Amino acid sequence: MIIDIKYKKVLLKLSGEVLMGEKSFGHDFDVVNRIAKDIVTAHNLGVSICVVVGGGNIYRGANLSGTGMEQASADYIGMLATIINALTLQNAIENLDVSCRVMSAIPMATICEPYIRRKAMRHLEKRRVVIFAAGTGNPFFTTDTAATLRSIEMGCEVLLKGTQVNGVYSDDPKLNKDSKKYEKISFNKVIRNNLKVMDTSAISLARDNNLPIIVFSIKKDGSLIDVIQGRGEYTIVNADSSDDENIL
Repeated sequence: MIIDIKYKKVLLKLSGEVLMGEKSFGHDFDVVNRIAKDIVTAHNLGVSICVVVGGGNIYRGANLSGTGMEQASADYIGMLATIINALTLQNAIENLDVSCRVMSAIPMATICEPYIRRKAMRHLEKRRVVIFAAGTGNPFFTTDTAATLRSIEMGCEVLLKGTQVNGVYSDDPKLNKDSKKYEKISFNKVIRNNLKVMDTSAISLARDNNLPIIVFSIKKDGSLIDVIQGRGEYTIVNADSSDDENIL
């Protein structure tokens, strides 16, 4: 059976909260293993895939700074949480017999590789999954910005943001049942309407480099494969302002 693949080189952005499933902290290993299986399935279909994972299931720098902690220190602690998540996901992927490398923006050579762009590209050429950890390595920047930056550096066709909702809505669908889902929306409208798809720095960077973003729910088994094939439920964020009113 021939499977049509729409995107052959992608970066998957996962929030830390996705990895904890219905728990209030840490990891739901059923969820971690399911996501790993989807990543491996995409890899086995010939997709070159890299991943950026957040740390919100363990620590969020923004939350810690609210306790009086210095923002930079809080952000560094959040970066360390992303390392834990990256190593957890790496283990799940390698348990499925696919080679995976974790590369950290903060050097910690005893547990993972430092991020070096050319080496990361070489890993992808050798058909390895690459997980980028520790954000950009700098405080005051989110893992959304790191995901956008790494997507551009790796020459990815698209940034896939796996979330707990199936796209971008005109308002928070959990709070407003009348909110409408966009099929497509422009970068400028996301920023203008403060839609919280990703932080403004990430959206601006994607816009300036013409990197489309697809927002979809990672909670459904096989949803990553659907998106890579151009199927399923999702919202495309791109530079085409003509689709601003394209609401489902």
